Amino acid sequence: MKHKSAFAFAAANLAAALLMVCIARPARAQNPNSLMPAEGAARAKAILDQAIAALGGPAYLGLRDSDCTARFAGFERSGEIGGLGEVRVLRQLPDKNRTEYDKRGDIVTVYAGDKGWTLDRSGVEELASEDIAAYQEQLKNDAHFILRYRLNEPGLVLRYGGSEVVDLKQVDWVEVADREGRSVRIALDRATHLPFRFVVSTRDSEGARTEAMTVYSNYRPISGIQTAFQVSRFRNGQQVSQMFYSACKYNTNLPDDLFSRVSLDRHFSEGKR
Repeated sequence: MKHKSAFAFAAANLAAALLMVCIARPARAQNPNSLMPAEGAARAKAILDQAIAALGGPAYLGLRDSDCTARFAGFERSGEIGGLGEVRVLRQLPDKNRTEYDKRGDIVTVYAGDKGWTLDRSGVEELASEDIAAYQEQLKNDAHFILRYRLNEPGLVLRYGGSEVVDLKQVDWVEVADREGRSVRIALDRATHLPFRFVVSTRDSEGARTEAMTVYSNYRPISGIQTAFQVSRFRNGQQVSQMFYSACKYNTNLPDDLFSRVSLDRHFSEGKR
């Protein structure tokens, strides 16, 4: 009897706790459809301004370069890990990226604006034009690129997308659309104002819809900038990659040469000696 009483007591407590969670779950603060376009845009802009301030304000907006190391995992359609290793990602804002895929840096990809190259054990080659175009498109749809460089872009439309609970976090959604048909949604943690999820929806030439989602978590402050140390990416609900950052350095005055073919040619010739 004591065991039954204890079980009944525990079950009652659990039911009460679940009821309180349901009761405590906030309703939508305001139906976004009830807002006039100007009101929705103003609210969306205010939420994004809060996000920029939470990310570091002037330090975040003034970031010049970054040098980060991470463990990378790629996932196959079966859910199995298809690739695992350490990467070093160097960026020179706004549009230069150098990713080294092994500790010796013998496999490297460099994007520099409308140019790009790849280095492997067979030498250096220019990236195909479609690869560079894909990188530029990805950059325009990147959450941090939007927050730093695109909010004052002519023709950009901001909308407040409402509030809901996602992964036990109360979030506000903001929608960003441009003249070229891009549309992205950003979920911002209401408690911290930090970006939590970023969703890009596109359609191919046949009308098939693709949804790419990036989830940011485990934020830590570095040089006054809140940095997500875990970044997970999904496509149509299936996880495709995950990054666990181990270290980041900001504004180290990375040389321009790192983001050029010259540096890759030099690295290859030195490796052959």
